[in-house]
Amino acid sequence: MEQLLICLSAALIAGLLMSRLAKAIHLPAVTSYLLAGLLLGPFFLGRLGLSDFGIGFGTLEQVDSLSLITQVALGFIAFVIGNEFRLSALESMGKQAITVGILQAVMTTALVDAALVILHFIRPDIISMASAITLGAIAAATAPAATLMVVKQYKADGPLTRLLLMVVAIDDAVGLVLFSASFGIANALEQGRIDAISILVFFAFFGHLLRNLQFCRLKMGLGAAAGFALNQLEIYFHSRSKRMSLSVAFVLLTVGLSMVTFDIGPIHCGFSLLLVCMMTGTVFCNICPTSDELMDRLDRWVSPVNILFFVLSGAELDLNILSDPLVLLIGVVYIAFRSLGKISGAFVSGRATHCSRNIQKYLGITLLPQAGVALGMAAEAAELSDGHMVRNVVLFSVLVYELVGPTLTKLALTAAGEIIPEGRTNARMANKPEFPVSLD
Repeated sequence: MEQLLICLSAALIAGLLMSRLAKAIHLPAVTSYLLAGLLLGPFFLGRLGLSDFGIGFGTLEQVDSLSLITQVALGFIAFVIGNEFRLSALESMGKQAITVGILQAVMTTALVDAALVILHFIRPDIISMASAITLGAIAAATAPAATLMVVKQYKADGPLTRLLLMVVAIDDAVGLVLFSASFGIANALEQGRIDAISILVFFAFFGHLLRNLQFCRLKMGLGAAAGFALNQLEIYFHSRSKRMSLSVAFVLLTVGLSMVTFDIGPIHCGFSLLLVCMMTGTVFCNICPTSDELMDRLDRWVSPVNILFFVLSGAELDLNILSDPLVLLIGVVYIAFRSLGKISGAFVSGRATHCSRNIQKYLGITLLPQAGVALGMAAEAAELSDGHMVRNVVLFSVLVYELVGPTLTKLALTAAGEIIPEGRTNARMANKPEFPVSLD
């Protein structure tokens, strides 16, 4: 137990110290936390055997044993993102967010599918058709945690930022539906059921789609019920600290409930942590008159948990994948076409919904980070004949996107004029530039 506490404190301190170095070279704090985790991980300090004293992580299994912290942090992040779905915001940007969220995800999946299927026909020994289709669906998912941390750190605000926070939440829901449908088709392809009657593709896709839409309603229903119950209990407490404690308790409750799995006949069912916690936050912020104050206090309280989340995410990046040239080849194709899909998809859908020029130009760049949801999908795809390759390609893309994505998000939001350039700041001063700065 004492080693665990020393390990967590060392991870937290390392992340904070690294953020000071990152600030000097104008990198987002998220990137510094990931780098701190990478240095504490089994490929650097972990190899020195210091993990026995609580410093660093000796193995990837040791990092994985702390997955409860990452799950709790994701729950709080999703709960805070739910705060962006206020009725006032939905009335002004709801249709745009839904349209952009769906179209850019579908376009990304289509582009990655096309590129990897062509690669399959050129070199069928490198990647199977099933894996190509599965990777295309995984490409749709984004990383809301990294995006939210950049927005919070730099106090970004504006039309692009507000639309971005809605789209990253919708994006993962769409990605889960696309993945389930594509993975069902991939399984059918591997088992040889598609070649006989091609119409089964049609039924497989829409069968999985309808089933997952029903599950999405169930997940959101659970989150909505939790949000309503939280508001009803908040009425009985007048102390700010007690109301915040109750909010923390409900986030932990929804995280726990989202981990519950059960079987309905032959179907194995479970809840999406992101969807359940996001819906809890959405319902709560729309019916509780004091939700703004509570969300602000909660955001400050969970800051250490969020730092640990990213340090642990950096520590679990597996550098062994860099030694496999085939993974690097497929990974480069995957990253290139996923990036093209996100940027072009956001541009096309933004233009179709009459979004501003800044949104059309920069939204796609802010959607590049990818992490937890994609890794979860890759773990499920492990049952494919070359499922290990799918996992390694996704791990490689996460390594690249998590280290580069937050910086690109910061640059895009700054170029859009929604981040004020940094000046000398401290905990008691607003972020003001040292000299007058033009945002033209």
